[in-house]
Amino acid sequence: MAGRVLSAGFPLTVYNRNRNKASAFASNGATVAATPREAAANADIVISMVADDAASRDIWLGENGALTGARRGAVLIESSTLSVSWIREVAAAAAERGCELLDAPVTGSKPQAASGELLFLVGGSESALAVARPVLAVMSRDIVHLGPTGSGALLKLINNFLCGVQAASLAEATALIDAGGLDRQKAVGVLTNGAPGSPLIKIISTRAAAGDFSPNFLLRLMTKDIGYAQAEGARDGIALQTAGAALAVFKNAIESGRGDQDFAAVIGSVGRG
Repeated sequence: MAGRVLSAGFPLTVYNRNRNKASAFASNGATVAATPREAAANADIVISMVADDAASRDIWLGENGALTGARRGAVLIESSTLSVSWIREVAAAAAERGCELLDAPVTGSKPQAASGELLFLVGGSESALAVARPVLAVMSRDIVHLGPTGSGALLKLINNFLCGVQAASLAEATALIDAGGLDRQKAVGVLTNGAPGSPLIKIISTRAAAGDFSPNFLLRLMTKDIGYAQAEGARDGIALQTAGAALAVFKNAIESGRGDQDFAAVIGSVGRG
């Protein structure tokens, strides 16, 4: 994402807790900041992409957090996959600083980020989005404004829990195929080319067949997202039972040592109970 912004000619300051990851952009003209506060200090637009609520809280509200350095009138964009309650909390903190926050998580992973083909799911005001749109546009194939603060975060959780349920069901289906002595390649071919063959199912089944679990999206992060979605449902009085079942499958995959692999590695993690 940073590479896309930089290549479009926007002045860019980058921060990463692993400075080596940020330093790679310096040769292309980016300024490397020592803290989130320093990164935000002179910015009109501040974008965060981190792992979870705890990391987001630290990046915005920590001792040297971005919000402590952001200037009045800046538009803050949280593109991480986070809980709706945290998004509303950080949006309120931003408002107290005279800033406006957009929750703008994305669909897509590393290949889409590199090619500028992400889809932004945006919650927040039209006016803030109008300011941010030129920057978001260089990273995306589309920008969907869904409504007030928290709308983007909610749809992203729904999106990811659906993806997780599909992946978990394929993991269980593959285990049943193997246990029944079927030819896995033929059986999975029938499934992926038939009614169950969603784009996601096709992608992760291909990766599993190749044994390629190099991470585009970490399995442990998908597990986190399913958990956040389940908790969001509970707050609204909705028991997401399929999310609960998928979460159990993913937790089992983490316990088997697959947490830092791509979430396609959930396939092969299901065994006889």
